Amino acid sequence: MISENEGEILLEVNNLTVKFTTERGEHTATDGVSFKIKKGETIGIVGESGSGKSVTALSLMRLIPSPPGKIVDAEVLFQSPSMGKVNIMQLNSEEMRSLRGGEIAMIFQEPMTSLNPVFTCGEQITEAIVLHNEGASYKQAKERTLAIFERVRLPESAFYAYPHELSGGQKQRVMIAMALSCQPSLLIADEPTTALDVTVQREILQILQELRESQEMSILFITHDLGVIAEMADSVMVMYNGKIVEKGSVFEIFSNPKHPYTKGLLACRPRLDIKLKVLPVVKDFMETDSEGNIIEMSDTKFKSVGEAIMSNFQSMQEIKMRQARLVEQKPLLQIKDLKVHFVEEKTWFGKISKVKKAVDGVTFDVYQGETLGLVGESGCGKTTLGRSILHLIEPTAGEVYFQDQDISKIASKDIKKLRKDIQIIFQDPYSSLNPRQTIGEAIMEPMRLHEIYANDKERKDRVNHLLETVNLSATYFNRYPHEFSGGQRQRICIARTLAIQPKFVICDESVSALDVSVQAQVLNLLNKLKEEYNLTYIFISHDLSVIKFISDRILVMQDGVIVESGFAEDIYAHPKSEYTKKLLNAIPKGTPEDIRKAMLKRKKQMQKPIA
Repeated sequence: MISENEGEILLEVNNLTVKFTTERGEHTATDGVSFKIKKGETIGIVGESGSGKSVTALSLMRLIPSPPGKIVDAEVLFQSPSMGKVNIMQLNSEEMRSLRGGEIAMIFQEPMTSLNPVFTCGEQITEAIVLHNEGASYKQAKERTLAIFERVRLPESAFYAYPHELSGGQKQRVMIAMALSCQPSLLIADEPTTALDVTVQREILQILQELRESQEMSILFITHDLGVIAEMADSVMVMYNGKIVEKGSVFEIFSNPKHPYTKGLLACRPRLDIKLKVLPVVKDFMETDSEGNIIEMSDTKFKSVGEAIMSNFQSMQEIKMRQARLVEQKPLLQIKDLKVHFVEEKTWFGKISKVKKAVDGVTFDVYQGETLGLVGESGCGKTTLGRSILHLIEPTAGEVYFQDQDISKIASKDIKKLRKDIQIIFQDPYSSLNPRQTIGEAIMEPMRLHEIYANDKERKDRVNHLLETVNLSATYFNRYPHEFSGGQRQRICIARTLAIQPKFVICDESVSALDVSVQAQVLNLLNKLKEEYNLTYIFISHDLSVIKFISDRILVMQDGVIVESGFAEDIYAHPKSEYTKKLLNAIPKGTPEDIRKAMLKRKKQMQKPIA
């Protein structure tokens, strides 16, 4: 909550307008953005990719590359502890360097690209401390770095480790330690938890909350995850197309959103308390033109979040009937005691001395027409399991039966036929597509390989139909991957998967990198295609909200083994393993009642003396 000095403004932004010059002309990234941050306050900025969130943050740090970027008009007033009240836009380079990293710090979304790979993590933080604290010795900087590492729950060994030797969550903690090393007045956190597991995300959020309270630090928290905003922020700004379309307290925005875009963002989040047939999407609440400008229309599909949810509500009777139909089916895929072990170390004589058991004796069935959710933290073996089924990784032991045929020891000459029936949609759609190949050719290529249709004319007709099926225009056939957004590229990958008419599809974190609204569109599409093409899915994810929405049954994986399995509703209502309970407890909830409880809790914490 806000500090006792309610009226003291730390940062005041007036009319922030940023433009970029592109091949297609001038693009306005932020358009007249204005807001204030008080001392000790956390303000959340939420919106989809391209809404202007990150450009706003980079502008405050004067990190907009020029050219092509240009801050056209802005007044950014900052109450600097060392310089007094200053307009950041008028500071010279030397003054800005002393402010940046010292009094205003930033945590970037991708820690691996923000850390220097040739220096240890400890060296990078001590350098920042020495730079911003005149007279500080290396010994003093090291002691301070180790103290900060302890506060962000990093072991001393991380001081001597290089970035590539740490996990994603540990690297993000190093970035937090670096940002806090000079005790900034303002911390800008740009999507700091987007790529993290739900449990690691919870730890990072708790660290930020504790540090804010103990140091009376203000935070500008940027994310597209409304559940995270509900847990972290006092107030929230919703950005769309470079403008702030709505702002207010977290409770006001979540319990009574006014703008149709805010309603759409809130409605399209998968819910834990109920099962929806179809996720609402932003376009259910508003219409836009080709430039993304909102068209005022009174005949949109839904007027409120509650209306959108109730219209798609799935009753428990419907769920139970589907569950009964599923278990009556014959298993399409049977996994029996599957193991995938990797050699980590060998002796001088070539004898194996250490083995990593990525998958260690997994057994389960997948029924025709179902979606089996596979959930767990990074490193638990989810992706390895999925790829071993496809023979992208050779299993060490065990059996895999597909349509009663043992494919675990399949001959290399028969792999091609297997690939036609079992396909995979990867996490990163951009690296899955050849940047030099048009999307039409990318979709046609596997059809040629598997000799589907007699000629390229028939194949092209099929590609055009598939593009329309995944809500893309057939006119996109000759465009290249870089001309599409992340959500569009993922739909292209789905169309390519469908091109060879598979029976079984593994979706490996296929929506984890997408905005919540685009994620809803892709999840709805996958469900629709499952019904139309009689597909069967294994859906791999670390996002339990997504898993609950799309899955009929769920497997919870930890350290290479299945620790719990069952129908989605049963696992969420009555989890049996302690690991499953831990995962569920870490999910940001984001309902008005959850927000009310979180705000009361933060208010009590702020009434305690600051340590």
